[in-house]
Amino acid sequence: MQPANRQTYLDWLRILAILGVLVFHSGMAYVAEESWHIKNKETSHLLLEFNYWLSRFRMPLLFFISGTVAFFMLKNKSAKTFIGLRFRRLLIPLLFGMLVVVPPQIYVERLTQGYQGNYWQFWATVFEFKPYPIGGSFSWHHLWFILYLFIYDVLFTPVFKWTFSERGQRVMQKLSVLGRGQRVYWLIVPGIVLYTSLVLQFPGTNDLIHDWCNVFYWLQFLLVGFGCMAIPTLVESLERNRRISLTFAFLSMVAINYFRWNSLEPWDTIPNWGQDWRTYAFLALTPIMAWSWVLTAIGYGKRYLNRRHRAMDYLNQAVYPFYILHQTVMLVFVYYFVQIEETIGMKYVFTIGATFFVSMLIYQVLIRPFGVMRFLFGMKPADKQPKRQESRPAPSVTPDPVLVN
Repeated sequence: MQPANRQTYLDWLRILAILGVLVFHSGMAYVAEESWHIKNKETSHLLLEFNYWLSRFRMPLLFFISGTVAFFMLKNKSAKTFIGLRFRRLLIPLLFGMLVVVPPQIYVERLTQGYQGNYWQFWATVFEFKPYPIGGSFSWHHLWFILYLFIYDVLFTPVFKWTFSERGQRVMQKLSVLGRGQRVYWLIVPGIVLYTSLVLQFPGTNDLIHDWCNVFYWLQFLLVGFGCMAIPTLVESLERNRRISLTFAFLSMVAINYFRWNSLEPWDTIPNWGQDWRTYAFLALTPIMAWSWVLTAIGYGKRYLNRRHRAMDYLNQAVYPFYILHQTVMLVFVYYFVQIEETIGMKYVFTIGATFFVSMLIYQVLIRPFGVMRFLFGMKPADKQPKRQESRPAPSVTPDPVLVN
């Protein structure tokens, strides 16, 4: 029942997903209508549409891949060891990030709001542990993903580990029937129902406490990601049905934008829209679109990206620290970029390029060579990194991935 090795296409998809997060966050200062930490005076509706498309599936894809990570980690580790690794590789970077990495983001935002003190005066307020944004400077900002993933992994370790037991394997064998034909799409139904039922009452906040819709919505992607590795016929089905997934992805994108662009959303056109079934049909388009793009990525990724490259080991190590760093680096640049007279397109391109270059430079010079920094950023000790392997078109092992690494 269990695939012998970690599939290389998952590594490539993880890398592409993190780059997608970079592109998404780099555009937030320049998109129309959306509020964000720092905004450019002029904004773009075209960037808004691009970011809207990315926002439907970038985090679902990361959670899906994180579920596959849990499978491969638990395959050769005890539940206790797995939880210990999640504490070290998720919780410690989260705490370090909240105290050291995130505060510069809040500082430059405060500067745009009239704050007059220097950074060290501001940083002292972080240790008052008053929550951002109302009156405080303590926040996880973009690191909310790490917090959610940590909670999911710890809480579901017993369930995940059970799937490797004799009884669990029998259940997985029975569930393999979902790999036949197009039955794999039944896996997305619970997520669609859950999102549609809860999103109006609990809109997304990323604060965990009030985020009940997203807490369970993201979890669905992680569980399905784990299940697809535990039941190989599911991934085979996604590869076989990748064109169907792409068709659903495209059609759902067209449908949702037809309503948006023509001001036909339920709250604009339907009296008592909160009680009307058409509202829930429209809301269902969001998870349908998310699931369709995620399954498309998995299907096409398995088909065309399952090849190693000599840069793979380096990129696998860099991607997690890069994720932790990127938004802080980006917001510092954005703070200065919004003050200059230049086109939105040029600012956007330079935001992406400068953020990528400086984040990778920090990783290469200040994090990768030093054991303490590797520890704080959730990396394995240098002497435990896998040796580079020759390029080959085959499934491969990437030991002990973190986050999605």
